[in-house]
Amino acid sequence: MQVTSEQLLDDTLVERRFLLADVPGLLWMPVAPATPVPLVLMGHPGGLDGMYPRLVARARSAASDGFATATLELPGSGGRPPLPEVEAARADLRAALAAGEPVAGEVVDRLVLPLVEAAVPEWRALLDALLALPEVGGPVGFSGGVVAIGVRMARVEPRLVAAGLFAGSFVPRSILEEARAVTIPLHLLLQWDDRGNDRQMALDLFDAFGSAEKTLCANLGGHTGVPAHAGDEAARFFRRHLAPAPS
Repeated sequence: MQVTSEQLLDDTLVERRFLLADVPGLLWMPVAPATPVPLVLMGHPGGLDGMYPRLVARARSAASDGFATATLELPGSGGRPPLPEVEAARADLRAALAAGEPVAGEVVDRLVLPLVEAAVPEWRALLDALLALPEVGGPVGFSGGVVAIGVRMARVEPRLVAAGLFAGSFVPRSILEEARAVTIPLHLLLQWDDRGNDRQMALDLFDAFGSAEKTLCANLGGHTGVPAHAGDEAARFFRRHLAPAPS
């Protein structure tokens, strides 16, 4: 991991831009932590520049709880090389939604599975690099992003102890099957009136998770209408599972 810039955003938050091989990313750290801090990997739907205001707001909230946060640009997004098969599937998805037609499972597979296969090894490599830093000590959580990426990470990455996921993207049936092997604590956010999301698929995903502790937080409203209190609930979830126990 090559750090390309570092800046103090205020008296509580340090931002580092980096390259992981050729993949751009961002790391936010609390200022001068006394001990190594827990880490939250922050997923997003792609386009770091466009997502930056929302990402840095999430990072500030996490830093107030004593957590570091980090994110990577998604394959095919930002300045990364395009993924033609994903772009073709996205066009088919939009055409189906515009026509009021069901989205075929093969379209969802072509849209999502290449992202999962490309992104998850990058996220795991990022985790290797971050946990090698003296100021980052774990435990580690995963928050937000393309939900199928979060499911795969929760299934294959033993260093994750909790995940807060947003049911705001389509889920291939094969990922629903993978969810049965996920056993870490989960907090799933669902916007009930999200026109671009299959509500029943989100409910099926929640039901499929094998976790003994799993919470579904469903709120009225569309994709971008997440109420502030839903963010507060997610923050409490991560404090419960990542914050050091009182001595």
